[in-house]
Amino acid sequence: MGFTGLARWINAPSTGLELIRENIMRNHHGQLRGKWFLSVKSYRSTLGSVPGVQVHSERSMCTLTMNENVFVLLEDPAAPTRADIVTSVQNFQTTDRQVFSVPPHYRTTFLTLRPPGALEQVLHQLKARWIPVRQTAPGAQRSQGGQQLSVEGFIFAIGNDWLVRVGHVVLAGGAVKGMLLEAEYLPLPVLHSQTADGTSELLSNLLTSVLPNIREAKTVAVTISDSQWEEVLWDREEEERQLSQEKAETEENLDNIYVFGDEGLASEKKGDWIGVDRDRRSAFLIIGALKSEGIL
Repeated sequence: MGFTGLARWINAPSTGLELIRENIMRNHHGQLRGKWFLSVKSYRSTLGSVPGVQVHSERSMCTLTMNENVFVLLEDPAAPTRADIVTSVQNFQTTDRQVFSVPPHYRTTFLTLRPPGALEQVLHQLKARWIPVRQTAPGAQRSQGGQQLSVEGFIFAIGNDWLVRVGHVVLAGGAVKGMLLEAEYLPLPVLHSQTADGTSELLSNLLTSVLPNIREAKTVAVTISDSQWEEVLWDREEEERQLSQEKAETEENLDNIYVFGDEGLASEKKGDWIGVDRDRRSAFLIIGALKSEGIL
């Protein structure tokens, strides 16, 4: 798996998929590799309906099923971001042994679950106060939590270096809301963009070339900056483990005359574009794009 870029063709016609397929196979000598299918669901919290419970802002949850993995995005608008807490800690002056209070969770939580369907079973068994967004009646059955939106299309290979995924965004009633296009450059598992928004000229050029030449086509790149992605990837248990390890190593090295001086350097991190990490970033971008347009 390689570095990936995502784009939205907002006003794609119903024939958009066939037009792109013809362009890829005729002008790029592409090969059809298979179907591209994603299932997306959105939920809302019902804590506000519980007597005596005051909720300042409604929490939301979106899930995207990709192959055998389910990516879950939980957002609590009332909770602080991790960046806010880090800034507050840095500015916090401890007096009289005061301890800075860390919140139980941050504004955004992004999880990876498997197998598909496991989340719904857990919500049902725990009687969790989450219902599908389209389910409005208090006594409605939870079986309505089927897919609310899907991405349906094809995967193409262009030479040995590129994979291109294109698909219509299809609502539950069958209406089409434009298209998603994703290009993956296989030779590079990691590519750090020089732009602030994380766009890549290499991927942008490829995505532009596979689009048919249609006047007034509205296309936008779907990106995320490195700082935003770092916020999403934060793992409390992993951070606590690293802090504990660093503290132990510091205490151990206090009397060690054989310390080399490179102990504080940043260690190698997992690639964002390898295996399930690539799928996670892709899923987060797709959910974000659909939420920003009000489709989810």
